[in-house]
Amino acid sequence: MVSELSDSAKRVQAFLSAMGFSFKVKELPGSARTAQEAADSIGCTVSQIAKSLVFRDNEIDRPILVIVSGSNRVDIMKIQKSTGLKLGRADGKYVKERVGYAIGGVPPAGHNEPLETILDIDLKKYEIIWAAAGTPFAVFQLKPADLEPLTNGRWVDLSEEI
Repeated sequence: MVSELSDSAKRVQAFLSAMGFSFKVKELPGSARTAQEAADSIGCTVSQIAKSLVFRDNEIDRPILVIVSGSNRVDIMKIQKSTGLKLGRADGKYVKERVGYAIGGVPPAGHNEPLETILDIDLKKYEIIWAAAGTPFAVFQLKPADLEPLTNGRWVDLSEEI
């Protein structure tokens, strides 16, 4: 693990500390841009990676954060049925401007604006999970139960059926 944090990772660490969480942001020597890359670099399963995906609420043009297990694909229709949200894709420019981080490094909290957050119930299967921390190289370890107080998110069955 790299000892000096980049500015974006420092920003995430400062937010986590200010909120009273003891999570420790670490920068990896290799990329964690994808769930598979992160799992390979950390030495965990892909399912233990908490992917932070940003969607756009099509009705009022606000970013919605969906935190999903790394092995799952999001079923937008399941989210709509559970929450009433009508989600669409958010491009890289939208994510960077509204959330404050580039795709591949979006953390679960500490964004430019408060985000409504949907949490993948499948993450509860694991004792430990890993989330991005501001860059495609930075991560931090947490327990699934930490996601709700960290994000004010709600747990939803949101993965595509295979």
